Amino acid sequence: MINESEVRFLDKSSAVPVKSGIQHTRSAVRLPRRARRWHEYVLAMMFLAPSILLFGIFLFYPLIKSVYLSVHSTTPRGEVAKFIGLRNFEKLFDSGHFLNSLWVTFEFMLFTVPTSIVLALILAAICRTHLRGTKLFRFIFSLPLAISVSTGSVIWMVLFHPTLGTLNYLLQAAGLPAVQWLTDPNWALISISIMTVWMNLGFLFILLLGGMEGVPEDIYESAKMDGAGPMRTFVQLTLPLISPTIFFASVTSMIGAFQSFGQIHILTKGGPMNSTNVLVYNLYQDAFVNFRFGSGSAQALVLFVLILILTIIQFKFGEKKVHYQ
Repeated sequence: MINESEVRFLDKSSAVPVKSGIQHTRSAVRLPRRARRWHEYVLAMMFLAPSILLFGIFLFYPLIKSVYLSVHSTTPRGEVAKFIGLRNFEKLFDSGHFLNSLWVTFEFMLFTVPTSIVLALILAAICRTHLRGTKLFRFIFSLPLAISVSTGSVIWMVLFHPTLGTLNYLLQAAGLPAVQWLTDPNWALISISIMTVWMNLGFLFILLLGGMEGVPEDIYESAKMDGAGPMRTFVQLTLPLISPTIFFASVTSMIGAFQSFGQIHILTKGGPMNSTNVLVYNLYQDAFVNFRFGSGSAQALVLFVLILILTIIQFKFGEKKVHYQ
């Protein structure tokens, strides 16, 4: 017979090895999990390393360098001379030349962004009807996307030529006077805007057409059964359903307008009389032609802040009218 004290002793002695066995099992399970977690972390860093390296070299380092140069003066050789604080920014906003380039940039954005989106919407709506020959028109409307800015600028330089250009030939054939497209201050920015709208049309057309193609057909069939006409269907049905795509197109087009440089450099070089001297081209002239890197860096930061503020405003007010499915 076993008394109660022996039973208690056996229970306690048997409980101890069982408990220690459970702890040993848990620690054995934890170690592989920790090792696996570290392995996944190291693997993730290996995949992210090329992107982090590229962003560091081409994005973060130039940004930090621009902030550094914007608070320093530089010699004519481009070397840092001394710390001057915010004096570069004060000179910018006291300069009529910089304020003029800022105004020209806003004008350029107003000329190009709404026009590009409206034309792309019209062309996408036409090709959405699936009429005969729409595949050919889709190909034609998408062609500007395959043309570089330099090639497109040379094409439009020929079209804008005052005596040999096709545009003036058509105007004279219609009995209208010829226009000095690139040499008249009143027409130069409009000419650059026309060329930019044409360049942006291919990307925006494909983007908006893709948004329209994503709308289910049964919705259009239901609207047709309810007696809705094509215009009413487009305004009250298509536009709200593709509003996320339109919002994305407006944000990217606005950023692209503020960063336009190539066509202005090739066609007008900021002239005549600074009528096409947008902010990016003015920055280029100060930093890489006149070697005033402090002033150029200050303009780059002002441009960055402007784009950031306008993007936030678009997300703050424009996104409220976007209908996500």
